[in-house]
Amino acid sequence: MLGNVLSWDQTVFKNGEMFELDYVPEHFRHRESQIEELMFSIRPAMKGMRPVNTLCLGPPGTGKTTAILKIFEEIEKHTASVIPVHINCQVNNTKYEIFSRIFQKIYGFTPPSSGVSFKKIFEKIVKYLIEKEKVLVVALDDINYLFYESEVNDVLYTLLRAHEVQPKARIGVIGVLSDIKMQYQLDPRVASVFLPREILFLPYTQDEIHDILSNRIQYGFFPGVIPEDILDKIVEYVESSGDLRVGIDLLKKAGLNAERRASKCISQEDVNEAYESSRSVHIQHAISSLGDEEKVLLRLIAEGEEVRAGALYKQFQEKTNLRYTRFHEMLNKLDATKLINTRYSSKGTRGRSRLISVKNADDILKGLRD
Repeated sequence: MLGNVLSWDQTVFKNGEMFELDYVPEHFRHRESQIEELMFSIRPAMKGMRPVNTLCLGPPGTGKTTAILKIFEEIEKHTASVIPVHINCQVNNTKYEIFSRIFQKIYGFTPPSSGVSFKKIFEKIVKYLIEKEKVLVVALDDINYLFYESEVNDVLYTLLRAHEVQPKARIGVIGVLSDIKMQYQLDPRVASVFLPREILFLPYTQDEIHDILSNRIQYGFFPGVIPEDILDKIVEYVESSGDLRVGIDLLKKAGLNAERRASKCISQEDVNEAYESSRSVHIQHAISSLGDEEKVLLRLIAEGEEVRAGALYKQFQEKTNLRYTRFHEMLNKLDATKLINTRYSSKGTRGRSRLISVKNADDILKGLRD
């Protein structure tokens, strides 16, 4: 019995970094074909040409971001002629913020947040690319956030038509879209030049999930921490959620639960307790990207019953004094990130009306509190 008890200075974790959601594994498993297709799109940049524009499509937690980060890591190891820039559009979702991130990558410092025009920032970026004979590859991760902030056309137009202003500019774009049902309609002037090559990231199979988590366990925990039957249960949880991040977060929290019990082995109870918070990891991730007014709107929806858009707007306006156009954009964003449910009803004096609700109110309210 005592052999299964941790002493005060022991841990079940050999390398806890393996269970962080932003960890990029050295060996990226079961996405070899997608990696190969991405490299095909970027390869022209190695020869001084514009890369093939690409769109990575697939549900959350299917390896899109990791694939891009792995390739960008390899590019930076092997060539100085290509400048890869990864941008999280949940965090940087305006044209100014996006080009400030590109500027920072090139020059090593962030341009002032005020007093410098966008035109000046863009000119410095293009000037550097031409003078140093560099090719810029920009990955717009969660590009759907630019649609709801009405920025996508300006951002893509500026990037992809830069060579029309400066003929020697070489820029390519990789878009990452986590909502494969979304119709990414672009302005014709942008669509005619974007023309992305689509790469599909399907959900991992049960065997792939088992293999990936086994690898994390091998390098992240000490031997014997997780029995095989416990791992099988975690794999079931991941498969039902469709998001590998649930499993990675679940392993971390189950390990912490075992340590709290001073145990060298994770039990089913540790997993069950951890799953209560890990199953909503996508909710916590989505909420962390929201602005203050968006959180106000989400709280109103989560705290109430199903409500019509008009009535919800009245409540929202009382708290924020924002106009309906902005309210409508926020509603679309919350819908697209799966934080709310919307449906249309034909009943009412003015015809069809939009009905809004949430499915996991308790999880959302907890996420708003954390």
